[in-house]
Amino acid sequence: MQTTAPTDAPDSAVLPTRRPASGRRDPASAGPTVTPPPDHAETMAEAAMTAALGEIRGRVERVTGLLVATRDGLVLYSDTHGVEDHSVAAMAAAAIGLATQFTGQAKVGAPRAAMFEGASGYVGVFPVEGSFLLVVFGEPEITMGLFTVAARQALSLLQQVILRLRVHTVRAVRRAYFEQPAPADAAHAQDHSPGLVREE
Repeated sequence: MQTTAPTDAPDSAVLPTRRPASGRRDPASAGPTVTPPPDHAETMAEAAMTAALGEIRGRVERVTGLLVATRDGLVLYSDTHGVEDHSVAAMAAAAIGLATQFTGQAKVGAPRAAMFEGASGYVGVFPVEGSFLLVVFGEPEITMGLFTVAARQALSLLQQVILRLRVHTVRAVRRAYFEQPAPADAAHAQDHSPGLVREE
């Protein structure tokens, strides 16, 4: 009896599947289920991001506060003082939305920032990763140019933090995947998996 697998079926598995003792590859449906990181991982990531904002504010001169929000105006993380975070996040989303319309009408491309100078300081809104916004607060008694340099430095540091968190998340998922025990009936599932054609 000969078993022939179809050769035109694409391998849709995102992560590599385990191999049974016989050396044949298990189909994706028979492989172990990837377990996502535990719930406390999100809490740890939130704490790490909040701590990172405080560190960035301490490292970058002339920056007095930072806030990360969604494009819908929801607060994700913040390190601010004396402001209403939820109102600021909502106005930041509105500012970028208006800036998008304005730069579109002006034919200058998508906005990279929305900057405002007030009587007692500066505030800038920067798109981050397409889905998030970074709000940077600057101290008074400086020029718009100095604030722009400081704000973009804070943006660069935040992007590095996001990259490190993503790498950590990917490693956690891969670790959870490979630490799962292989199914005891892997070889049996291989012989009875759908998509195989048996010939007598």
